[in-house]
Amino acid sequence: MNKLPRLDKKILSVGTLDDIDDEKAFWLSKNVQERLAAIELNRRMVYGQDRVTSRLQRFLETSELTRR
Repeated sequence: MNKLPRLDKKILSVGTLDDIDDEKAFWLSKNVQERLAAIELNRRMVYGQDRVTSRLQRFLETSELTRR
């Protein structure tokens, strides 16, 4: 799972709320390892391969105040 698939941003799929049953049936037909592999693939596509650099960026700094 080193190489991620390319994301084609030209494809658009429109569905209805009734499609939930089909999606649920699809995922229930997969075993646990296949489900976890799909979750890991989605995580890597969103956050990147390197877990260290994909963390949230620090936006607060601490500083020491001097007493008068």
